[in-house]
Amino acid sequence: MSLAFGRPQLSIPGPSIFPDRVLNAMHRAAPNIYEGEIIDLTARIKTDLQDVARTKGEALIYIANGHGGWEAALSNIVNRGDVILSLETGRFTFGWAEMARDLGAEIETIDFGTNTSIDPQRVEDHLRADSAGRIKAILAVHTDTASGVRNDIRALRAAIDAAGHPALLMIDCIASLACEPFEMDDWGVDIMVAGSQKGLMTPPGLAFNFVNDKAIAARKSCTQTTGYWDWTMRLDPEIYYMNFYGTAPTHHLYGLGVALDILLREEGLEAAWRRHDILAGAVWAAIAAWGKGGSIRCNVADPGMRSTAVTSVLIDPEFAEPLRNWTDSQCGLTLGVGLGLDNDLNARAPGLFRIGHMGHLNPPMILGALATIDTGLKALNIPHGAGAIEAATGHIAGLI
Repeated sequence: MSLAFGRPQLSIPGPSIFPDRVLNAMHRAAPNIYEGEIIDLTARIKTDLQDVARTKGEALIYIANGHGGWEAALSNIVNRGDVILSLETGRFTFGWAEMARDLGAEIETIDFGTNTSIDPQRVEDHLRADSAGRIKAILAVHTDTASGVRNDIRALRAAIDAAGHPALLMIDCIASLACEPFEMDDWGVDIMVAGSQKGLMTPPGLAFNFVNDKAIAARKSCTQTTGYWDWTMRLDPEIYYMNFYGTAPTHHLYGLGVALDILLREEGLEAAWRRHDILAGAVWAAIAAWGKGGSIRCNVADPGMRSTAVTSVLIDPEFAEPLRNWTDSQCGLTLGVGLGLDNDLNARAPGLFRIGHMGHLNPPMILGALATIDTGLKALNIPHGAGAIEAATGHIAGLI
């Protein structure tokens, strides 16, 4: 018998759970795309996106997923033969660097493993050794969605400045934007990439580039940008369609507008950051309790290096898939599959599952997910410690 006949819940690290109000805003007839409310809405959305990114730089919108956002950013700064430095803490910087290689870049890599964050001193030393300034840009993720590692971007910028290196700093915030503190201007980020489907609580289909003056200047020396990805038209659109190089993603814009209202004008961005921090702590408290009687543990041992948007959970390999299958088929809870942590883009890690705690999420939802996992551990006789739910509820109670 299955009990999975109520409303299903996604506890994967994106797409996240979307507010009903966002989905309802998208459920409407198409608007006039030449004048009127959609033009005003787009202008407001761009301003709101700048507020979320904490930047006075430009916010550019693409009809794409996160990978499209990667390619847009790279296509505007990479010429064939340019040197790009990739700072790898999991699968996703590796994937971004592979895309740069496909565009003709030469890739240098510093691999920090898959359970610790970037070491700024190693980056500084590497940049000091590049006395000719060949490295044009540095790629890093704020949060790696596969490993659950969160990187200290402020410290990374300090290392670049200490080395006196002119490279562009390019950051992937696809998993972290609106979930974790991020200060694009204060932290000295030149290009930031994000997507709609995680902390911004809007269905997949929009990607964003945030760019400052240094990035825009670098675009002028790029010779292989193609029309759709080119920032130039989008930076100074004379006609509305130039914001999107064609028809606007009208219904996504309606949904995103409502999501940004919720985030900025109802909850408040810093309150959203704090909510994510508290709920992540509840997840970690439960995992610590389970681990006292079994193999379950966070992939990232140091809480200071963990994302507050997603947690990658290690478990004996024979248990991960049965647990995910049980919570899904019996209870309607979908957990994230484990993505390979060895930079194999096709690998599914057998001893890993992921809990997404991002976006439109509150205590009943996260505690329900943890209780369902706890029930699955019992039903499948998977070794685990007791008291996980008590630990999670105690954590939340102590911080509200």
